[in-house]
This record gives sequence, C-alpha cells and structure tokens, in this order.
Amino acid sequence: MILIGERINGMFTNVKQAIADKDKKVIQDLAKKQTDAGATYLDVNVGTAAADQEAAMQWLVESIQETCSTPLSLDSQKPAVIAAGLKAVNAENGVILNSTPLNKKSDEKIFDKYMEMADNAGPKACIITLTMDKNGVPQDIDTRVAIAADIVSKAMEKGFDSQRLFIDPIILPVKVPNAQVQPGNILAAIDQIRYLSEPAPHMTIGLSNLSQGATERSLINRVFLAMAIARGMDSAIVDVLDQDLMNVVATSEMLMNKQIYSDSFLKVYSGG
Repeated sequence: MILIGERINGMFTNVKQAIADKDKKVIQDLAKKQTDAGATYLDVNVGTAAADQEAAMQWLVESIQETCSTPLSLDSQKPAVIAAGLKAVNAENGVILNSTPLNKKSDEKIFDKYMEMADNAGPKACIITLTMDKNGVPQDIDTRVAIAADIVSKAMEKGFDSQRLFIDPIILPVKVPNAQVQPGNILAAIDQIRYLSEPAPHMTIGLSNLSQGATERSLINRVFLAMAIARGMDSAIVDVLDQDLMNVVATSEMLMNKQIYSDSFLKVYSGG
C-alpha cells in the first residue's frame, strides 16, 4: 500500500503558523514522525498559508529534505507551484505531482503540463490525476470512469507509463447533504478504472475528505479504507499518525494475501 502522509499541509493551524514564522522544526518533526509511522511519500501542500506559494513550496521542500529522504508528493493544482517545488526536490528519491484534473475551463492543457513536468523530473516522477474536468467534479459512476478512460488514453498517447499514473476518483464528505451515495459510487468506479490498462494505473484518494465535519472521523476513514483496499485501491493520502488506521492497512493487506500472516503481523508491518 502506497501511503502518502497528509500532515504537511497549510490548512493545518500548526503548519500554517510554521510557514508564516519560517519555523523549520515544526515541519521537520512532522516529516520525521510521518516517515517513522510508515509514510511512503510525504504530501507537501502550502494551501492558503502564504501569499507567495511558490517560495513557500520551495522552503517546505528544502526544510523536509534537510531531515529525511522520504519521497515527496508536491500538492497543488497550480503548475507554477509544482514547478517551484521541483526546483528544490531530490527527484531521484521519487516524487509525485499532486494533482491535476483532465482539463480546466481556464487551462485545457493542464494535464499535459503535469505530464511534461513529470517527464522532465525523471523516470521516478508520478502524477495524481483527478477524475474531474472543466465541468467540475462528477457525481455519478459513469462520468468518473469516462474521465479516467480519457486520462489513461491521453497518457498512452504521450508515452506516459500507466504505472506512473495515480487516478483519484475524488471522495466527497459523507456529511454533505445527498452525498452518502458517493462512497458506493467511488467503489464501483474503482472496480472499472483498474481495468482501463495493463498494467493498471494506481488508484488513490484523499481519505480524510470523506469524514470532513463528521464526529467519528477516524472510524469512518478506517472502514472505508478497508472497503476500498478490498476493491483494488493501492494508495491513499492519509493520516499515518492514526495508529488504528495503520492497523487497518496492515490487516487488510494480510487478509488480501499481500502480507504473510504471523501472530505479530502488526509489528512486522509497522517495522517494515
């Protein structure tokens, strides 16, 4: 399971303050804790924490890389912010460009720009692409799958390896009115998207979006994560510091025969 640690995000109060104060310690502590907890990548998202998002992205990347070599996921829908992060990132460790829709009303070629930046960054650079286009976030299964098919087709046309592609079917908060049907739609979309190419693109979601505003956030996230893993999802942007959530990942992978069972399988997973 490819786990992308979500905590270095300007939407969190402590990260926003650290960016404003140029306090490396807060950022570096989060980088180290998430790495120790099992993050495969660390998501790096300036959010609205700085007026100059490009400079803030570079500072975050440099600060993190001073203390750990965990691959980074540069998170912005602004190509200029991604490009700024790429100037500082050590792409030899691997890097994800997170994230781009298929297209936007203001930029029909945005997906092409992300593929070009990934290719320039090297063969280990991947992209998270949203099942979203200039018409916005789809609410039904068929449109999600159709957009995913267009993403895969365009990547193949450009010679972009499907194994460097992560498709995000966009999970919506379950608490929003009329949104309770969406988790089932996501699972049904995953069932179909994973057959769009051989080998299949990776499947990922921003898991915490599901429980936004809800009371039992960790429980909702844990249950849906197990359901999605069973349907073929192999990546997620998650709070890796939530130990109960990490135990669900370990148990799901063991039950899916992706990890060898032993009585201490949780310890083995967390140590591996």
